[in-house]
Amino acid sequence: MTNDIFIIGGARPNFMKIAPLINEFKRQKIRFKFIHTGQHYDFNMSKIFLDNLGIPKPDYFLNAGSGTHASQTAKIMVEFEKVILKEKPRLVIVVGDVNSTIACALVAKKISIEVAHIEAGLRSFDLKMPEEINRRLTDQISDYLFITERSALLNLKNEGIDSSKIFFVGNVMIDNLINNLEKARNTNYFSELDLVCGEYGLVTIHRPSNVDNKRDLINVIEILDYIQSKFKVVFPIHPRTQKNLRKFNLEEEMNKPNLIITEPLGYLEFLNLIINSKFILTDSGGIQEEASYLKIPILTLRNNTERPVTIEEGTNTLIGNDILNLKKYLDKILTDTYKKGNPIEMWDGKAAQRITNTIIEKILKN
Repeated sequence: MTNDIFIIGGARPNFMKIAPLINEFKRQKIRFKFIHTGQHYDFNMSKIFLDNLGIPKPDYFLNAGSGTHASQTAKIMVEFEKVILKEKPRLVIVVGDVNSTIACALVAKKISIEVAHIEAGLRSFDLKMPEEINRRLTDQISDYLFITERSALLNLKNEGIDSSKIFFVGNVMIDNLINNLEKARNTNYFSELDLVCGEYGLVTIHRPSNVDNKRDLINVIEILDYIQSKFKVVFPIHPRTQKNLRKFNLEEEMNKPNLIITEPLGYLEFLNLIINSKFILTDSGGIQEEASYLKIPILTLRNNTERPVTIEEGTNTLIGNDILNLKKYLDKILTDTYKKGNPIEMWDGKAAQRITNTIIEKILKN
Protein backbone atom coordinates (compact mmCIF):
# COMPACT_ATOMS: atom_id res chain seq x y z
CA MET A 1 0.00 0.00 0.00
CA THR A 2 1.26 3.49 -0.93
CA ASN A 3 0.72 6.74 0.95
CA ASP A 4 -1.00 8.25 -2.07
CA ILE A 5 -4.57 9.48 -1.69
CA PHE A 6 -6.93 9.11 -4.64
CA ILE A 7 -9.24 12.06 -5.37
CA ILE A 8 -12.14 11.06 -7.63
CA GLY A 9 -13.88 13.40 -10.05
CA GLY A 10 -16.00 12.81 -13.08
CA ALA A 11 -18.73 15.42 -13.44
CA ARG A 12 -18.95 19.20 -13.32
CA PRO A 13 -20.07 19.48 -9.66
CA ASN A 14 -17.19 17.18 -8.62
CA PHE A 15 -14.58 19.45 -10.13
CA MET A 16 -15.73 22.47 -8.16
CA LYS A 17 -15.56 20.43 -4.96
CA ILE A 18 -12.17 18.85 -5.50
CA ALA A 19 -10.37 22.01 -6.68
CA PRO A 20 -10.01 23.52 -3.17
CA LEU A 21 -8.96 20.14 -1.79
CA ILE A 22 -6.27 19.69 -4.46
CA ASN A 23 -4.96 23.18 -3.70
CA GLU A 24 -4.82 22.42 0.02
CA PHE A 25 -3.13 19.07 -0.55
CA LYS A 26 -0.49 20.82 -2.63
CA ARG A 27 -0.02 23.48 0.03
CA GLN A 28 0.46 20.88 2.76
CA LYS A 29 2.54 18.64 0.46
CA ILE A 30 0.23 15.64 0.67
CA ARG A 31 0.72 13.03 -2.04
CA PHE A 32 -2.33 12.43 -4.18
CA LYS A 33 -3.50 11.25 -7.58
CA PHE A 34 -6.46 12.68 -9.44
CA ILE A 35 -8.68 10.05 -11.06
CA HIS A 36 -11.05 11.41 -13.73
CA THR A 37 -13.78 8.87 -14.45
CA GLY A 38 -14.92 10.61 -17.63
CA GLN A 39 -18.55 10.58 -16.51
CA HIS A 40 -19.11 13.96 -18.17
CA TYR A 41 -18.09 13.10 -21.68
CA ASP A 42 -19.10 16.45 -23.19
CA PHE A 43 -16.00 18.65 -23.64
CA ASN A 44 -17.67 21.86 -22.52
CA MET A 45 -19.04 20.15 -19.43
CA SER A 46 -15.68 18.76 -18.35
CA LYS A 47 -12.33 19.96 -19.66
CA ILE A 48 -13.24 23.63 -19.63
CA PHE A 49 -14.00 23.34 -15.92
CA LEU A 50 -10.66 21.70 -15.21
CA ASP A 51 -8.90 24.54 -17.01
CA ASN A 52 -10.91 27.25 -15.24
CA LEU A 53 -10.31 25.75 -11.81
CA GLY A 54 -6.63 25.02 -12.23
CA ILE A 55 -7.10 21.29 -11.70
CA PRO A 56 -4.10 19.34 -13.01
CA LYS A 57 -4.18 16.80 -15.80
CA PRO A 58 -5.65 13.55 -14.43
CA ASP A 59 -3.23 10.83 -13.41
CA TYR A 60 -5.80 8.38 -14.77
CA PHE A 61 -8.71 8.96 -17.15
CA LEU A 62 -11.27 6.12 -17.06
CA ASN A 63 -13.28 7.27 -20.10
CA ALA A 64 -16.63 6.10 -18.74
CA GLY A 65 -18.70 8.10 -21.22
CA SER A 66 -22.46 8.05 -21.53
CA GLY A 67 -24.93 5.23 -21.04
CA THR A 68 -27.58 4.01 -18.64
CA HIS A 69 -26.95 4.34 -14.92
CA ALA A 70 -26.11 0.64 -14.74
CA SER A 71 -23.73 0.58 -17.70
CA GLN A 72 -21.97 3.78 -16.72
CA THR A 73 -21.56 2.74 -13.08
CA ALA A 74 -20.34 -0.70 -14.14
CA LYS A 75 -17.78 0.68 -16.56
CA ILE A 76 -16.39 3.03 -13.92
CA MET A 77 -16.12 0.14 -11.46
CA VAL A 78 -14.32 -2.14 -13.92
CA GLU A 79 -11.83 0.53 -15.00
CA PHE A 80 -11.25 1.89 -11.50
CA GLU A 81 -10.58 -1.57 -10.11
CA LYS A 82 -7.65 -1.94 -12.51
CA VAL A 83 -6.14 1.31 -11.27
CA ILE A 84 -6.69 0.74 -7.59
CA LEU A 85 -5.25 -2.79 -7.68
CA LYS A 86 -2.16 -1.44 -9.38
CA GLU A 87 -1.69 1.59 -7.10
CA LYS A 88 -3.17 0.44 -3.76
CA PRO A 89 -3.78 3.93 -2.33
CA ARG A 90 -4.06 4.77 1.35
CA LEU A 91 -7.46 6.45 0.98
CA VAL A 92 -10.06 7.10 -1.73
CA ILE A 93 -11.90 10.43 -1.57
CA VAL A 94 -15.25 10.69 -3.33
CA VAL A 95 -17.43 13.77 -3.52
CA GLY A 96 -21.10 14.50 -4.02
CA ASP A 97 -23.66 12.06 -5.37
CA VAL A 98 -22.95 11.16 -9.00
CA ASN A 99 -22.44 7.64 -10.39
CA SER A 100 -18.67 8.04 -10.06
CA THR A 101 -19.12 8.54 -6.32
CA ILE A 102 -20.83 5.25 -5.53
CA ALA A 103 -18.89 3.29 -8.18
CA CYS A 104 -15.45 4.19 -6.83
CA ALA A 105 -16.53 3.87 -3.19
CA LEU A 106 -17.78 0.33 -3.81
CA VAL A 107 -14.60 -0.75 -5.56
CA ALA A 108 -12.40 0.66 -2.81
CA LYS A 109 -14.33 -0.89 0.07
CA LYS A 110 -14.44 -4.33 -1.55
CA ILE A 111 -10.66 -4.46 -1.47
CA SER A 112 -10.45 -2.98 2.06
CA ILE A 113 -9.31 0.54 1.20
CA GLU A 114 -10.81 3.31 3.32
CA VAL A 115 -13.23 5.79 1.77
CA ALA A 116 -13.89 9.43 2.65
CA HIS A 117 -17.12 11.02 1.40
CA ILE A 118 -17.17 14.79 1.04
CA GLU A 119 -20.67 16.31 1.16
CA ALA A 120 -22.05 13.35 3.11
CA GLY A 121 -25.45 13.14 4.77
CA LEU A 122 -27.48 15.32 2.40
CA ARG A 123 -30.94 13.90 1.80
CA SER A 124 -33.84 14.82 -0.46
CA PHE A 125 -35.80 11.74 0.78
CA ASP A 126 -36.82 11.18 -2.83
CA LEU A 127 -35.74 7.75 -4.02
CA LYS A 128 -36.81 8.60 -7.57
CA MET A 129 -33.64 10.69 -7.76
CA PRO A 130 -30.62 8.60 -8.77
CA GLU A 131 -28.44 10.98 -6.74
CA GLU A 132 -30.35 10.14 -3.56
CA ILE A 133 -29.58 6.45 -4.00
CA ASN A 134 -25.92 7.19 -4.71
CA ARG A 135 -25.45 9.37 -1.65
CA ARG A 136 -27.25 7.04 0.76
CA LEU A 137 -25.30 3.97 -0.31
CA THR A 138 -21.98 5.83 -0.32
CA ASP A 139 -22.54 7.06 3.22
CA GLN A 140 -23.26 3.56 4.47
CA ILE A 141 -19.86 2.25 3.38
CA SER A 142 -17.69 5.33 3.99
CA ASP A 143 -15.17 5.51 6.84
CA TYR A 144 -15.00 9.30 7.04
CA LEU A 145 -18.05 11.46 6.37
CA PHE A 146 -17.47 15.18 5.88
CA ILE A 147 -20.67 17.22 6.17
CA THR A 148 -21.65 20.71 5.02
CA GLU A 149 -24.64 21.48 7.26
CA ARG A 150 -26.23 20.28 10.49
CA SER A 151 -29.18 18.56 8.79
CA ALA A 152 -26.65 16.05 7.44
CA LEU A 153 -25.54 15.16 10.97
CA LEU A 154 -29.10 14.31 11.96
CA ASN A 155 -29.68 12.30 8.78
CA LEU A 156 -26.56 10.18 9.30
CA LYS A 157 -27.30 9.52 12.95
CA ASN A 158 -30.86 8.48 12.04
CA GLU A 159 -29.35 6.00 9.58
CA GLY A 160 -27.16 4.45 12.25
CA ILE A 161 -23.83 6.01 11.27
CA ASP A 162 -21.38 6.18 14.18
CA SER A 163 -20.85 9.82 15.14
CA SER A 164 -17.09 9.23 15.41
CA LYS A 165 -17.02 8.94 11.59
CA ILE A 166 -18.78 12.29 11.02
CA PHE A 167 -16.93 15.61 10.70
CA PHE A 168 -18.69 18.96 10.28
CA VAL A 169 -16.21 20.87 8.11
CA GLY A 170 -18.22 23.35 6.03
CA ASN A 171 -18.69 23.45 2.29
CA VAL A 172 -15.93 23.00 -0.29
CA MET A 173 -18.26 24.43 -2.96
CA ILE A 174 -18.15 27.70 -1.04
CA ASP A 175 -14.35 27.43 -0.73
CA ASN A 176 -14.20 27.25 -4.49
CA LEU A 177 -16.61 30.14 -4.90
CA ILE A 178 -14.60 32.37 -2.57
CA ASN A 179 -11.32 31.38 -4.24
CA ASN A 180 -12.62 32.34 -7.69
CA LEU A 181 -14.85 35.31 -6.93
CA GLU A 182 -12.40 38.04 -7.92
CA LYS A 183 -11.40 36.29 -11.15
CA ALA A 184 -15.07 35.75 -12.00
CA ARG A 185 -15.90 39.40 -11.42
CA ASN A 186 -13.10 40.43 -13.73
CA THR A 187 -14.31 38.33 -16.65
CA ASN A 188 -17.31 40.67 -17.22
CA TYR A 189 -18.91 37.90 -19.26
CA PHE A 190 -22.41 39.26 -18.58
CA SER A 191 -21.58 42.45 -20.50
CA GLU A 192 -20.50 40.40 -23.52
CA LEU A 193 -24.13 39.26 -23.72
CA ASP A 194 -25.31 42.90 -23.58
CA LEU A 195 -26.75 42.38 -20.12
CA VAL A 196 -27.02 44.96 -17.35
CA CYS A 197 -25.98 44.07 -13.82
CA GLY A 198 -29.04 43.23 -11.70
CA GLU A 199 -31.42 43.37 -14.65
CA TYR A 200 -31.56 39.78 -15.86
CA GLY A 201 -32.42 36.29 -14.65
CA LEU A 202 -30.20 33.21 -14.91
CA VAL A 203 -31.66 29.76 -15.59
CA THR A 204 -30.25 26.22 -15.34
CA ILE A 205 -32.56 23.26 -15.88
CA HIS A 206 -31.46 19.68 -16.55
CA ARG A 207 -33.05 17.20 -14.13
CA PRO A 208 -35.05 14.30 -15.59
CA SER A 209 -38.11 15.38 -13.59
CA ASN A 210 -38.17 18.64 -15.56
CA VAL A 211 -36.88 17.75 -19.03
CA ASP A 212 -37.37 14.03 -19.77
CA ASN A 213 -41.14 14.18 -20.17
CA LYS A 214 -42.70 16.31 -22.92
CA ARG A 215 -45.43 17.76 -20.71
CA ASP A 216 -42.91 18.72 -18.02
CA LEU A 217 -40.63 20.31 -20.58
CA ILE A 218 -43.53 22.30 -22.06
CA ASN A 219 -44.28 23.51 -18.55
CA VAL A 220 -40.68 24.70 -18.20
CA ILE A 221 -40.97 26.54 -21.52
CA GLU A 222 -44.14 28.27 -20.28
CA ILE A 223 -42.32 29.36 -17.12
CA LEU A 224 -39.41 30.71 -19.17
CA ASP A 225 -41.86 32.53 -21.45
CA TYR A 226 -43.42 34.28 -18.46
CA ILE A 227 -40.06 35.33 -17.03
CA GLN A 228 -38.74 36.65 -20.35
CA SER A 229 -41.91 38.74 -20.68
CA LYS A 230 -40.69 40.66 -17.63
CA PHE A 231 -36.96 40.99 -18.35
CA LYS A 232 -34.02 39.27 -20.00
CA VAL A 233 -33.17 35.67 -19.14
CA VAL A 234 -29.90 33.81 -19.80
CA PHE A 235 -30.08 30.04 -20.21
CA PRO A 236 -26.77 28.13 -20.59
CA ILE A 237 -28.36 24.97 -21.89
CA HIS A 238 -27.41 21.52 -20.63
CA PRO A 239 -26.85 18.81 -23.29
CA ARG A 240 -29.65 16.72 -21.77
CA THR A 241 -32.14 19.59 -22.03
CA GLN A 242 -31.03 20.40 -25.58
CA LYS A 243 -31.39 16.76 -26.61
CA ASN A 244 -34.95 16.56 -25.26
CA LEU A 245 -36.02 19.83 -26.86
CA ARG A 246 -34.91 18.31 -30.15
CA LYS A 247 -36.53 14.94 -29.35
CA PHE A 248 -39.93 16.53 -28.62
CA ASN A 249 -39.72 19.04 -31.50
CA LEU A 250 -39.80 21.96 -29.07
CA GLU A 251 -36.71 23.87 -30.19
CA GLU A 252 -38.77 26.53 -31.97
CA GLU A 253 -40.65 27.21 -28.72
CA MET A 254 -37.42 28.53 -27.22
CA ASN A 255 -37.21 31.40 -29.73
CA LYS A 256 -38.28 34.19 -27.38
CA PRO A 257 -37.15 37.83 -27.70
CA ASN A 258 -35.68 38.12 -24.19
CA LEU A 259 -34.41 34.53 -23.79
CA ILE A 260 -30.68 34.24 -24.44
CA ILE A 261 -29.56 30.63 -24.89
CA THR A 262 -25.85 29.81 -24.71
CA GLU A 263 -23.75 26.67 -24.84
CA PRO A 264 -22.53 25.21 -21.52
CA LEU A 265 -20.13 27.71 -19.96
CA GLY A 266 -16.86 27.57 -18.09
CA TYR A 267 -16.98 28.04 -14.35
CA LEU A 268 -15.71 31.62 -14.32
CA GLU A 269 -18.11 32.77 -17.02
CA PHE A 270 -21.01 31.08 -15.30
CA LEU A 271 -20.05 32.49 -11.90
CA ASN A 272 -19.87 35.94 -13.47
CA LEU A 273 -23.47 35.49 -14.64
CA ILE A 274 -24.51 34.42 -11.14
CA ILE A 275 -22.98 37.35 -9.27
CA ASN A 276 -24.45 39.95 -11.63
CA SER A 277 -27.95 38.45 -11.90
CA LYS A 278 -31.18 39.68 -10.31
CA PHE A 279 -32.31 36.14 -9.51
CA ILE A 280 -31.74 32.51 -10.46
CA LEU A 281 -34.15 29.76 -11.53
CA THR A 282 -32.66 26.28 -11.25
CA ASP A 283 -33.09 22.60 -10.48
CA SER A 284 -29.41 22.19 -9.57
CA GLY A 285 -28.17 21.45 -6.05
CA GLY A 286 -24.87 23.30 -5.95
CA ILE A 287 -26.27 26.54 -7.36
CA GLN A 288 -28.69 26.69 -4.41
CA GLU A 289 -25.61 26.87 -2.19
CA GLU A 290 -23.69 29.41 -4.27
CA ALA A 291 -26.67 31.76 -4.59
CA SER A 292 -27.41 31.52 -0.86
CA TYR A 293 -23.82 32.41 0.02
CA LEU A 294 -23.98 35.38 -2.37
CA LYS A 295 -27.46 36.33 -1.08
CA ILE A 296 -28.97 36.22 -4.57
CA PRO A 297 -32.65 35.15 -4.73
CA ILE A 298 -32.99 31.63 -6.11
CA LEU A 299 -36.16 29.74 -7.03
CA THR A 300 -35.78 25.98 -7.34
CA LEU A 301 -37.92 23.96 -9.75
CA ARG A 302 -38.17 21.00 -7.40
CA ASN A 303 -40.47 19.78 -4.63
CA ASN A 304 -37.57 18.90 -2.35
CA THR A 305 -33.97 19.79 -1.64
CA GLU A 306 -31.13 17.90 0.01
CA ARG A 307 -29.77 21.28 1.15
CA PRO A 308 -32.43 22.58 3.58
CA VAL A 309 -30.08 25.17 5.08
CA THR A 310 -30.36 27.10 1.80
CA ILE A 311 -34.08 27.54 2.57
CA GLU A 312 -33.81 28.02 6.34
CA GLU A 313 -30.88 30.45 6.29
CA GLY A 314 -30.21 31.13 2.63
CA THR A 315 -32.10 32.69 -0.25
CA ASN A 316 -33.64 29.55 -1.74
CA THR A 317 -37.35 28.76 -2.22
CA LEU A 318 -38.81 25.56 -3.63
CA ILE A 319 -41.54 26.27 -6.20
CA GLY A 320 -42.01 22.83 -7.79
CA ASN A 321 -42.94 23.35 -11.43
CA ASP A 322 -45.88 25.57 -10.52
CA ILE A 323 -46.08 28.77 -12.58
CA LEU A 324 -48.35 30.37 -9.95
CA ASN A 325 -45.63 29.88 -7.34
CA LEU A 326 -43.13 31.34 -9.77
CA LYS A 327 -45.28 34.46 -10.31
CA LYS A 328 -45.76 34.90 -6.56
CA TYR A 329 -42.06 34.78 -5.67
CA LEU A 330 -40.87 36.57 -8.78
CA ASP A 331 -43.11 39.48 -7.80
CA LYS A 332 -41.45 39.54 -4.36
CA ILE A 333 -38.02 39.57 -6.00
CA LEU A 334 -38.94 42.38 -8.41
CA THR A 335 -40.47 44.48 -5.61
CA ASP A 336 -37.50 43.81 -3.30
CA THR A 337 -39.65 42.09 -0.66
CA TYR A 338 -38.02 38.65 -1.05
CA LYS A 339 -36.02 37.26 1.89
CA LYS A 340 -32.44 38.48 2.20
CA GLY A 341 -30.73 35.41 3.70
CA ASN A 342 -28.25 35.03 6.56
CA PRO A 343 -24.63 33.86 6.84
CA ILE A 344 -24.52 30.04 6.92
CA GLU A 345 -22.53 28.26 9.62
CA MET A 346 -18.97 27.31 8.60
CA TRP A 347 -19.41 28.36 4.97
CA ASP A 348 -16.27 30.44 5.33
CA GLY A 349 -13.80 29.19 2.73
CA LYS A 350 -11.93 26.89 5.11
CA ALA A 351 -13.64 23.53 4.53
CA ALA A 352 -10.78 22.06 2.47
CA GLN A 353 -8.33 23.04 5.19
CA ARG A 354 -10.47 21.32 7.85
CA ILE A 355 -10.81 18.18 5.71
CA THR A 356 -7.07 18.04 5.06
CA ASN A 357 -6.23 18.52 8.71
CA THR A 358 -8.62 15.71 9.66
CA ILE A 359 -7.07 13.39 7.08
CA ILE A 360 -3.59 14.16 8.40
CA GLU A 361 -4.64 13.57 12.01
CA LYS A 362 -6.80 10.49 11.53
CA ILE A 363 -5.04 8.70 8.66
CA LEU A 364 -1.60 9.92 7.67
CA LYS A 365 -0.23 10.10 11.22
CA ASN A 366 -1.26 6.49 11.93
